[in-house]
Amino acid sequence: MRILITGATGLVGSEIVKQCHENNISVNYLTTNRSKLKSNSNYKGFLWNPLKKEIDKNCIDNVDVIIHLVGASISKRWTNSYKKTILQSRIQSTQLLLNTLKNNNHSVTQVISASAIGIYPSSYTNYYKEDDPKQSVSFLGEVVKQWEEVVDEFKSLNILVSKVRIGLVLSLKGGALPEIVKPIRYGAGAAFGSGEQWQSWIHLHDLAKLFLFIYKNKLEGIFNGVAPNPETNKEFTNMAAKVIKKTLLLPNIPKFAMKIILGEMHLLLFESQRVSSSKIENEGFEFKFYNLESALENLL
Repeated sequence: MRILITGATGLVGSEIVKQCHENNISVNYLTTNRSKLKSNSNYKGFLWNPLKKEIDKNCIDNVDVIIHLVGASISKRWTNSYKKTILQSRIQSTQLLLNTLKNNNHSVTQVISASAIGIYPSSYTNYYKEDDPKQSVSFLGEVVKQWEEVVDEFKSLNILVSKVRIGLVLSLKGGALPEIVKPIRYGAGAAFGSGEQWQSWIHLHDLAKLFLFIYKNKLEGIFNGVAPNPETNKEFTNMAAKVIKKTLLLPNIPKFAMKIILGEMHLLLFESQRVSSSKIENEGFEFKFYNLESALENLL
């Protein structure tokens, strides 16, 4: 068994590689950085440059599944030019993979692509499942919509297509959690706005395990990459403070203040998406970190 992974050296990709090797699954990976190339029997690197439409086609040799994670970080200030980068990094990399399979002999039978719960509209009351027809009209909603549409084009090659709509990934190696915890440690932590906005989260270990579960079981379609118990921002902040034994002293941080500091990107802190994990659980997937307290205790 051999998987091709894009974004293999990133936060989620690194954990997927680790779990692949624990399960005796070999990994090919794509990188734009020549210094990150390795050539071991179970971990081989290949160069690509989606902007220039360049790829080492040997990356697909003996590969049966592609796990596609690449996309520019959304945690940088959303200038007009960077918003284009966020979108194009996802569209161009996906298109390059698609064209590579179209134009070369291959044994790929499934593509499992990252996606995001940002496609669901912000709501304090809705409980979103994968088949919900509502789509966010926000910038991120539009990014996810276009990204998923390109991923769906792999179906024209008779390849199974799976999409994982990822929530807030919890890890101390990167992502949002270190930034959330930092002010709490210094006594400056507080909820954002009303604190009632929902945060659908998942532990990094469970997210990587979920990708491999989809691969091993040849599952097709959309799956929410979130744990079973979302929490409000207020509860999330309180739980983090409890786990690291700190007291929250400050009032909630108003929305206008974060808009001044972060610009349009402040929406990441105030969007509310309560998202269901029941579909993947009904397929037999078991979460190791089922509730937020156990996840934070493991990490913090």
